[in-house]
Amino acid sequence: MIILAVARGHNGSTCLMVDGEIVFYLEEERLSRFKYDGSPMLGILKAFEYVDHIDHLVVCHTHRSGPNLDWTGEHMYEGFVRKIARKKFTFETTYIDLNHHEMHAACGFYNSGFETAACVIADGAGSFLQMKEVPDTLYEFETIFHAEYPEEFEQVWKHVGTKASIGFHEPEPNTFITEYPGHTKMYEAVTQYCGFPAIEAGKLMGLAPYGKPNDEIPSFFRDGWGNRDLIVPTYPNAAQINAARFPILSEDMKYHPKGERLDHTDIQKDMAYKIQEETSERMCELIEKAVELTGEKNIVVCGGYGLNCVANYKYWERFPDLNIYCEPISHDGGTSIGGALYKLHQLTDNEEPRKQASVYYGPQYDPATYEEAIAGLDVKDTTYDDVAALIREGNIVTIFQGRSEGGPRALGNRSILFDPTIKDGKDIVNGVKHREWFRPFACSIKKETVHDWFDLQGREETPHMMYAVKCHDGVEDKIPSVIHVDNTCRIQTVTEEQNDHYYKLIDAFDKITGVPILFNTSFNLGGEPLVETIHDALETLETSEIEYMYLPEIQKLVKVPNKSDD
Repeated sequence: MIILAVARGHNGSTCLMVDGEIVFYLEEERLSRFKYDGSPMLGILKAFEYVDHIDHLVVCHTHRSGPNLDWTGEHMYEGFVRKIARKKFTFETTYIDLNHHEMHAACGFYNSGFETAACVIADGAGSFLQMKEVPDTLYEFETIFHAEYPEEFEQVWKHVGTKASIGFHEPEPNTFITEYPGHTKMYEAVTQYCGFPAIEAGKLMGLAPYGKPNDEIPSFFRDGWGNRDLIVPTYPNAAQINAARFPILSEDMKYHPKGERLDHTDIQKDMAYKIQEETSERMCELIEKAVELTGEKNIVVCGGYGLNCVANYKYWERFPDLNIYCEPISHDGGTSIGGALYKLHQLTDNEEPRKQASVYYGPQYDPATYEEAIAGLDVKDTTYDDVAALIREGNIVTIFQGRSEGGPRALGNRSILFDPTIKDGKDIVNGVKHREWFRPFACSIKKETVHDWFDLQGREETPHMMYAVKCHDGVEDKIPSVIHVDNTCRIQTVTEEQNDHYYKLIDAFDKITGVPILFNTSFNLGGEPLVETIHDALETLETSEIEYMYLPEIQKLVKVPNKSDD
């Protein structure tokens, strides 16, 4: 049985599943090279490089009645596949009869390995809903589901809202229709206040530790709900800070007028700190509510806020007795995986939990084709030891191998690597990647050594880089380039089984330095998607100051002339 699922909207994606196995999952931006791209037509074409027919097309959307609304554009995917089919095969189209948050829940639950779970979903706007209680369009903010196999997602708590002034309604127990903004939307508002696009909230997460508690800044919550006085809703796209209403903010705005940001003020940093603290605390309250309403000890966190690795670690600290799974493909792209898995279990009644072991979901490329791509360049045979020594000498080295990572985290297949012991390493690599000065970097560490360096709150691993964990005392002096100002680092634990070549490279660096860790960041420049093909990788090197690319599958080291040689 072959299922092709597509997620439309920003973070558009395609998931191809054959007999229950993901053949590939890919975000459209990796092929189009436009960040956050939607309409995954290129992904659909890529799918038919792997199969000559499909049995089911699943379209994931933000309107339950989507296929009946021409303006949504959803019908175009069915038409596109029919053109590809050209009467050679027939297929069934399913416009998933789930709300957006249910698709997030399906992605997280089926990947968690849990038999049953409470799913806590939080993102910006979710599905666009209509309810008889109010005439306005409503948007999903936070939802709790009780999930069971094969396809049971019982809604036990929900908050939806609108930009209209409608007050507070509870039409049935634990279903709330309000004028109050969701906490992900408030996070986006502060993201914009600090000069970033709303969709780049991860930058705000990096800025937050530079702030401090500031009681002069109004709280983002009142009696457990978003502060409407502080937030001006402009849903579904975003929300704005109502700076004019608060003198401390209106005065601060004089130093960073819209469209202009030379550096961040102390107030901006304190705003970032406050929204991070208050929204993560609100998520903890939702987890407590999920346990109360479902009796579950298994918790799945998904939706856009699920990528907040600082909050994710807070859940570990707060709830040591809960089994918490934070889905690594939490953003909207992951809903194509959720849609495919939901359809699979709908058709098969399969109740066997299968934990997601890897997110290396990209297309498989033939390493033999790399030789042609690098012909004429400065190429030499190499070893793990050679590459480790090159990194130790202070060189930035990229690694390109195998299938690309699903989601936003680079996990050793499309990564930029550096020596974590170099004191000003963060500034060096931020400069080369054209990133903001304050943004921290992640690291990869041999799994068996992780407890010597970091506090995982009793957990054994974090293979998908989903938690900003605290380092042990003194570690910040040993690997300063990857430890953030709050003494945390977003880490990836690595084993040979998980990623053989990458593990052996880290091990080689360990033998040279006594440090079983590599500085790891995504293989891209600021504002660009992660590289997908070797041609993308070579173009990135040619237009940057990075010289080296390591191809472990053929044990070649490529040195690329770039703009630093001009």
